[in-house]
Amino acid sequence: MKVNRKKLIIVGAAVGVPLLIAILAWLALVGFEGEKPRLELSLLSSNIGANQQVPLQVSDRKSGVRSIWAALAKNGKEYVVLDEEFERFERKVYDTTLQIKIDSIKLGIDDGPAVLRIVARDYSWRRWWHGNIAYIEKEVIIDTQPPEIHVISRLHYLNQGGSGLVVYRLTESCPQSGVYVGNSFFPGHKGLLRDEKIFLAFIALDVDQGPDTRIFLSATDPAGNQAQARFHYSIRAKKFKKDTVNISDRFLQRKIPQLAIENPQQTGRTMLDRFVWANRDLRIENYKKISEIAATSRGVMHWKSAFLRMPGSARKAGFGDQRTYRYSGQVVDRQVHRGIDLASVLRAPVPAANHGRVAYAGPLGIYGNTVLIDHGCGLFSNYSHLSRIDVQANQMVSRGDIIGRTGSTGLAGGDHLHFGIALQGTFVNPVEWWDAAWIKNNITAKIAEAEKNWQ
Repeated sequence: MKVNRKKLIIVGAAVGVPLLIAILAWLALVGFEGEKPRLELSLLSSNIGANQQVPLQVSDRKSGVRSIWAALAKNGKEYVVLDEEFERFERKVYDTTLQIKIDSIKLGIDDGPAVLRIVARDYSWRRWWHGNIAYIEKEVIIDTQPPEIHVISRLHYLNQGGSGLVVYRLTESCPQSGVYVGNSFFPGHKGLLRDEKIFLAFIALDVDQGPDTRIFLSATDPAGNQAQARFHYSIRAKKFKKDTVNISDRFLQRKIPQLAIENPQQTGRTMLDRFVWANRDLRIENYKKISEIAATSRGVMHWKSAFLRMPGSARKAGFGDQRTYRYSGQVVDRQVHRGIDLASVLRAPVPAANHGRVAYAGPLGIYGNTVLIDHGCGLFSNYSHLSRIDVQANQMVSRGDIIGRTGSTGLAGGDHLHFGIALQGTFVNPVEWWDAAWIKNNITAKIAEAEKNWQ
């Protein structure tokens, strides 16, 4: 068969030329794409500290990121803080997050206003193969000086398992400040005195924090500069009562079935195993729940005067009691009692210990029916094992208002009130808060002195 070459050339041209044009058009469309890279700067504050890292996210989903450059401009000079290029053919980068490392002292940048400039380029063929450009500017303030902390309150005598108050003043506004007691942080609250720079930090020592506990003030300014301040304090060690709680089969048969209904994951285990789980693991979960609720405390002082103890009640168990639980003569668990058990007549009325907001009202694991009242600044009162709850969450109550009736819900062995006081989730000895003299010497007198001397 004879092939007509002329016709083949014509057909090939008819097919090839449009195809070539289409390929060139596609290359031009992709290669000359006009979308700029996307920049996202995670700058939480306009203040830049002495040594700070600022996260920067850069993305270009079409032609890929070519380069990123950043500099601080101040007093007519530019101080380069980031300069990075990405190879196109090794591994094209479409999305990346970098840290802009700013060491103001090392760079020799003085404190004051500055401008952070950021430039990103992509691999587009536009601008004579220099790519699309994304550019942002952010006005910032270079601040390398930490805040100053002045301790106002003078006497800080604390009991193991007790409470206290530290009053201090800051030279500048700080997003975070407060007192560390060991590893626990107690935030300072402002706006309670006429001087907005004065803070009140209510602090607490757990029952296992003795005289060697380290306590200090800390403040971090908007630029991330941190300052610490020490102050005089004295911690008095306390000896807590040792108590033995004998667990009977009758108690288990009365209490565990209800816990099994509320916690079906424990089905199939023996009653004793379920009791130990509740007394240990569920107790920890309940503590976490209380701590979460404590974190919602408002920076106001609802309470006034000494806290009210349930009238006509007798103490059945004390704060900090070191409890050993025995079953058939064998030790099955050990726990610390973090409240005071008060007993009166069956289903006795339970008054609110002080003014506050009901932060929680409902069942709470081993504590049974429970009410938590937020008295402000992280201070809570806890009422547990109630047979009835007469208040609702977010309800405001006054000192003496009846919030419920005593009972034996949860792991209670009999009708009583488990009463507790907590600061930021750390339970402390309620006896201090029942004592008007203690409150005056350790709380209100310090506030009055600060108000008087720092007007």
